[in-house]
Amino acid sequence: MEPIFFSSTFIIFGKILLAVVLGVLLGTERSVFANKRAGMRTYALVSLAACLFAVISVQVTSQYLGLVTFDPMRVAAGIITGIGFLGTGLIIFHDNKLQGLTTAAGLWVAAGIGLAVAYELYAVAIFTTIITVLIFSLLWNLEEWFGRIADTHRRVRLEREQQKGEPRV
Repeated sequence: MEPIFFSSTFIIFGKILLAVVLGVLLGTERSVFANKRAGMRTYALVSLAACLFAVISVQVTSQYLGLVTFDPMRVAAGIITGIGFLGTGLIIFHDNKLQGLTTAAGLWVAAGIGLAVAYELYAVAIFTTIITVLIFSLLWNLEEWFGRIADTHRRVRLEREQQKGEPRV
């Protein structure tokens, strides 16, 4: 065990902080702009937890290398599975609508970002965060726009059917 003020400990602290900041960025979009319940804290905690578990696996592997057979990717696989269960709990079917899919997928990405930070793939983690925020915001606006077009199309079609006296299907 190394002293708390050893330089590698501060690197680990930096990894965890970066994972939290990137998780907060994802959660900000979800809570502030999309008005979802899983927001900054949830995304930050998922990203932090994934990073923490991965950092622990790397540290344990390096400490026990040659003494035991240990695969740090098993920890990553466990994180992915665990987030899958967390995401499943977020998905609900209400009034013939499926809800929570985007939030669940976002939490899965947050876990991946935490893993990327832990494995020192900083550029990948930052790039993934940017892309995810763009997907959350830009594609949400695009979906809304297409939805308005589809609603207008349905309304016009119903009006034409009513004018012709055709039964509504």
